[in-house]
Amino acid sequence: MEQQKKQDVTDSPLGGQGSRVSIQGYEGSFHQEAARQFFGKQVEVIPCATFREVIKIASNKKESDGGVMAIENSIAGSILPNYNLLQKSNLRVVGEIYLHISQNLMVNPGVTVKDIREVHSHPMAIQQCLEYLDKHEWKLVETEDTALSAKHIHQHRSKHVAAIASKLAAELFGLHIIGPNIQTMKNNYTRFLIIQREETAKQIEDANKASVNFHTDHSRGSLAKVLTKIAEGGINLSKLQSFPIPGSNWQYSFHADMEFDSIEQFNAVIEQIKPITAELKVYGVYRKGKTV
Repeated sequence: MEQQKKQDVTDSPLGGQGSRVSIQGYEGSFHQEAARQFFGKQVEVIPCATFREVIKIASNKKESDGGVMAIENSIAGSILPNYNLLQKSNLRVVGEIYLHISQNLMVNPGVTVKDIREVHSHPMAIQQCLEYLDKHEWKLVETEDTALSAKHIHQHRSKHVAAIASKLAAELFGLHIIGPNIQTMKNNYTRFLIIQREETAKQIEDANKASVNFHTDHSRGSLAKVLTKIAEGGINLSKLQSFPIPGSNWQYSFHADMEFDSIEQFNAVIEQIKPITAELKVYGVYRKGKTV
């Protein structure tokens, strides 16, 4: 399946050329693929062990120009802790990428399928490929990262070990893909948010999507009133995710992704729902990503 067409780097809200962004994982990860799709191959990535570190570095103007963070997967669903990290930060969403997740079996040059005794990868990647892996009698070894698994078999010149990782990882570490696209569910996408510090975020031209967080006074019908105003304004609510408010007694805030035709339409709806929400925060207004 063909991946999303890369955004024109000259339109990048983080500047495109020479951008440095934090990502979760190592070089060769799907986060780096997403960064390249948004900014182009010249983007410099700062690998982070955790999403919390991604946010921390993206928030520091001395260390980066922003960050790339996975937020949901078409099969596994929302990454709820990342919504919480976004809510607590002062970062703004300036774009999104929908990346087709293609898992590949890769080996060092000259290694054949018959030579393989072990397959190393992240537990999630292994789970995604079990239908393929069950056809063989290989030992499955869980690791902390798909790209790191690829790097290790390259560094150790392993003759009997394969890795499951991205096509980018194979390219970076000189590995041969002998099992392309081996994931069981072929229509598998991960959505990544492009985030930038609030004080330097630029207005996005032709924006048609926004991410918003709000909570109501929790009186009867209060949420329904908000949703009705959104619908009456002609806005498509593409996502609505609830979160418990820490320290409250079973009260919730809501993350909403809104799709619209014009910024004026969006602004009008925001003005309509402000009086009927207890708190409202716009995380960002940006261009909707595409899946191909």
